[in-house]
Amino acid sequence: MAAPVEKKVTAASVAAYLASTALLAVLAAVQNDARLVGWMPDALAPFVLALVPTAVTFVSGWAAKHTPRSVPPAGV
Repeated sequence: MAAPVEKKVTAASVAAYLASTALLAVLAAVQNDARLVGWMPDALAPFVLALVPTAVTFVSGWAAKHTPRSVPPAGV
């Protein structure tokens, strides 16, 4: 059975997707030719291409060893 996905890995993956999409959209808007990938529609390219860094972020965060945190004593 696969290990559960921590919330911080999910948050990092979402942040990577949003940042990559924004960066690629700006890149496409600034270039004279908005085609990032020739075979893909221009409006779809930033969203699809942003899946690559998102997948890398998710897999590396999920596979990394995490240090268990100790629970602080009550009343602290």
